[in-house]
Amino acid sequence: VTVPGACAAWCDLVESFGRLDMARILAPAIRLANEGFPVTPLVAHAWSLGVEKQLRSAPNGLELTVDGRAPRAGEIFRNPGLARTFTAVAEGGKQAYYEGEIAGAIAQVLKQAGGCLDEADLAGHSSTWETPISTRYRDLRLWECPPNGQGLVALLALNILAGYDLSALPPLSPDRLHLQIEALRLAFADARWYVADPDLCPAPLEQLLSAEYAAQRRLQIDRKRANPHQVYGPPFGSDTVYLSVVDDEGNACSLINSNYMGFGTGIVPPGWGFTLHNRGQNFTLQEGHPNAPAPGKRPYHTIIPALATYGDDDALFASFGVMGGFMQPQGQVQVLSL
Repeated sequence: VTVPGACAAWCDLVESFGRLDMARILAPAIRLANEGFPVTPLVAHAWSLGVEKQLRSAPNGLELTVDGRAPRAGEIFRNPGLARTFTAVAEGGKQAYYEGEIAGAIAQVLKQAGGCLDEADLAGHSSTWETPISTRYRDLRLWECPPNGQGLVALLALNILAGYDLSALPPLSPDRLHLQIEALRLAFADARWYVADPDLCPAPLEQLLSAEYAAQRRLQIDRKRANPHQVYGPPFGSDTVYLSVVDDEGNACSLINSNYMGFGTGIVPPGWGFTLHNRGQNFTLQEGHPNAPAPGKRPYHTIIPALATYGDDDALFASFGVMGGFMQPQGQVQVLSL
């Protein structure tokens, strides 16, 4: 478990760009958590898997069950602990989460589970405002969050695919799927090495996203044979909720929240109604790797909300994203390359 960033991100985003306060924004969620909501069949099924895989064995995980089981389809589930958390944030802002009772509960339950994150780590958290990275594909410019997110994968793959006339190949034809798969294999090979915390291990983005590098990587594709063993290149000489909103003035927000693997760790700070994520899983334990774990470091992230623009003035074309861990760049490439 690394320091959870979502709560601070909500509050800082609203403070900088929002028109409503957090109390009004969170009111519907607080009401749903207190009064309950009917669980849909698909969610009930996924919840039952999460109970056996995560919640049953995690500290306090059974707080998010009904007498030790997942809620059944159509059953009303109430989560007063989560309502308590949201109410605290609505009244006290992000400080109510990162300091005080909630932070103490997080630190205590992680210590119980053998973790090393403490209250000082939570109190010291701050959001970052990142400059997006982009590439042109046909008539569009695709914008992604930079590393430590994996949006770079989609950009690299599209740069490679720009060298082929995909429109001449049927969307589900073997030849077209082969090119997309091979381009993504090359892109993921780069990402597994270069996607890491940019403050500590910055990726050479200008070179990676250059036309020259795409041409170099394109040479690795055999149109008649698959290569599942691609390695990263030298560029020099993935439980998730996706949300897209556009207002009547054309302002767009592309947003992803995720605990990762279903219920994340399944660990619940007692009485607060939420599980802690397991995003730290995407560090690598290879010594000397840019994405190796270190204090204060962010891991490779699979969540990649995106925007696409067009024209010389980069007018908004689409706000979009997909769910599915490491499938997300593949989904974006498939949509953008149609």
